Amino acid sequence: MTESSVLNNDSLTIGSRTFRSRLLTGTGKFADLPQTRAATLAAGAQIVTVAIRRTNIGQNPGEPNLLDVLPPDEFTLLPNTAGCYTAEDAVRTCRLARELLDGHNLVKLEVLGDQKTLYPDVLATVQAAELLVKDGFEVMVYTSDDPILAKRLESIGCVAVMPLAAPIGSGLGIQNRYNLLEIIENANVPIIVDAGVGTASDASIAMELGCDGVLMNTAIAGAKDPVLMAHAMRLAVEAGRAAFKAGRIPRKRFASASSPIDGLIG
Repeated sequence: MTESSVLNNDSLTIGSRTFRSRLLTGTGKFADLPQTRAATLAAGAQIVTVAIRRTNIGQNPGEPNLLDVLPPDEFTLLPNTAGCYTAEDAVRTCRLARELLDGHNLVKLEVLGDQKTLYPDVLATVQAAELLVKDGFEVMVYTSDDPILAKRLESIGCVAVMPLAAPIGSGLGIQNRYNLLEIIENANVPIIVDAGVGTASDASIAMELGCDGVLMNTAIAGAKDPVLMAHAMRLAVEAGRAAFKAGRIPRKRFASASSPIDGLIG
């Protein structure tokens, strides 16, 4: 099997949908809508998150509309509940998104605990997830890197669990790879790193650990050249995934010769 066929046949299934790309991108913080589209295309992203409370997707006629540059027939929109601090607000926001997008039921749930850290309020997140799943939503859920909580959210019926690598927008990279490994090894749904990625190597590490995908916004939109960084992130995710599937060599304390010593010419 060729290199290209390995990657082309390596699809990602989230709920009832299947995708080729494992890089998910956000739509906030870009200079303008044309740059948003250019960076999304450079990333090769098929799923793009939309902050319903901050982005116009038709609810504000006369204002620039994100759907003009990222139409639903080209991209899978992932409405998210960014800015919600209660389960009630998050559920209300998802229901609004479903109305605006003609019954679209794939959503990203996040319920934040405070404005300084933007860490998730895990109790409110669980409460909102239970309500949304019962209401027929396919829920991709942002959460802390707690393996027990990740399993609980899976058991509720969330179609993907999205643990943070580090605080939102921090660019610190993966801070606890051992917790991520524990989450990955015990999951039966996709695990997608969400928040904290700063550069391409962070994305590669996430994929090398066995994550199913990476979602990022600030790392791309906040770069000096967002379109070029989007391209770099695409390559990093693909390289990390390929390395994971290939299987790395074991770590050893001492050297191991690259060439065999048996049969050396005297």
